[in-house]
Amino acid sequence: MKTNESPAPLLAFGAHPDDLEFSVGGIIAQEARAGRHVHLVVCSRGEAGTNGTPQQRTAEAKRAAKLLGATIEFLTLDGDAHLELKSAHAFKLAAVIRKVKPGIVLAPSLGQNQHPDHWRLGTLVRDATRLARYGGLKEFKTQRPHAVGQLFFYALSPGAEPIGSTPVIIDISEPEIVGLWQAAMEAHASQMKTRNYVQLQLARARVHGLNAGLQYAQPLWPNDPPVFDSLSQLTRSARQF
Repeated sequence: MKTNESPAPLLAFGAHPDDLEFSVGGIIAQEARAGRHVHLVVCSRGEAGTNGTPQQRTAEAKRAAKLLGATIEFLTLDGDAHLELKSAHAFKLAAVIRKVKPGIVLAPSLGQNQHPDHWRLGTLVRDATRLARYGGLKEFKTQRPHAVGQLFFYALSPGAEPIGSTPVIIDISEPEIVGLWQAAMEAHASQMKTRNYVQLQLARARVHGLNAGLQYAQPLWPNDPPVFDSLSQLTRSARQF
């Protein structure tokens, strides 16, 4: 087994400028710290937000990405709160997947009891991961097919967590990682006027961590069952009672 190769990039899609930082910022910081290239794709500029202008929110997202150690780009789809399920959007997202060539893709969960942009983007990303690997599509004449290793969904709130699906728990307890994550969330100062999202997300990560016997943790829900090379890679579970 090859062990000296750099891991394939992590590609994370968010519907709004702060979604990725609040939901999986700790995971992003940890992967970037470990040497993985992390690329963030934000599919609006927060035009419909109660607080903050699109220009302000774009600048906040860029600062947050830098703190996390990630690169970032913005895609124009239908705009904040107007996202529709269109095949053209799935092809646009698939083009990004072929460009970045990720091993892992992160997308919002599919439960509909949340901001409609979130579950719609998750659905589009799921479709895009399939389109990215199809070799005969005329839309991708200049890009080689790419198959991602795994698609994981993240939840921005407890209500968005998939019901009846077992998550993968990622330990983000290292104080430096938690500090980077908190700083990235605080970069979205305009959104703190609505609610203290920083403390809310820290509390969620604390609960997920305590349930698994950890300090802080963030859950991811696999689209398909993960495959491991051997049982030796499975050293712990979240059951602590």
